[in-house]
Amino acid sequence: MSRRQFVLGLALATVLGLAPASAQEKSIVVSSTTSTTDSGLFNHILPLFKQKTGIDVKVVSQGTGQALDTGRRGDSDVVLVHARAQEEKFVADGFGVKRYPVMYNDFVLIGPKSDPAGINGTKDIAAALKAIAAKDAPFISRGDKSGTHSAELRLWKAAGIDIAKEKGDWYKEIGQGMGAALNTASASNGYVLSDRATWINFKNRGELQIAVEGDDRLFNQYGVMLVNSEKHKHVKKAEGQAFIDWLISAEGQKAIADYKINGQQLFFPNATARGA
Repeated sequence: MSRRQFVLGLALATVLGLAPASAQEKSIVVSSTTSTTDSGLFNHILPLFKQKTGIDVKVVSQGTGQALDTGRRGDSDVVLVHARAQEEKFVADGFGVKRYPVMYNDFVLIGPKSDPAGINGTKDIAAALKAIAAKDAPFISRGDKSGTHSAELRLWKAAGIDIAKEKGDWYKEIGQGMGAALNTASASNGYVLSDRATWINFKNRGELQIAVEGDDRLFNQYGVMLVNSEKHKHVKKAEGQAFIDWLISAEGQKAIADYKINGQQLFFPNATARGA
């Protein structure tokens, strides 16, 4: 064997030796609402999914509107958000393959212990928002087209308030995520609508506490969708569907239910619920 043949053979053996390792490196991008990140849920469930499948999940944490836009551009393989009407439109427009319910929790209205609107301990969210507006009490809005922002606008409407026309200096839109909104509310002793999971995991509470909870209108459902590979050929269809299948499986649903902080369960799996 000549030296040239030996070198070529060694190079080929090296390439072949590396090929199996490279083939095993699988990953997907999931665009998701900030609450799934800020609550710590992904830190809990993603290592379990990778251990099961070998697939690494890279999360792009955004408001729901932005997360859906990321999917529309084909910059993510899977979208996991919480605004059902927007999710169904995403699928109807051909950007998503199918919507699957995954889990739920609820929204809570957070406010200062000084309670200038006089609403602490009540359950009627519409009445609480009316009181806040009537007293010009500080209110922090995410203002970022997120699922939480969409819910907030829906609740103002339910209270009979056209917030776009009736907002004043007391109403501050920050255009940022849930953590930033809570921090702003804490610094200004203002009211803010939050998903319960992010609130439970939030450390910088200051004088804030839950002011209103328990209204059926505060229900918060999450859904997951595979981005349509017919729109974007590079979408990792098999790996993305594997993530969805795991999330809605008994194992994935248990992983979601098992995530707790100080004994409090943050999300409640309901993949099998009809109409969710």
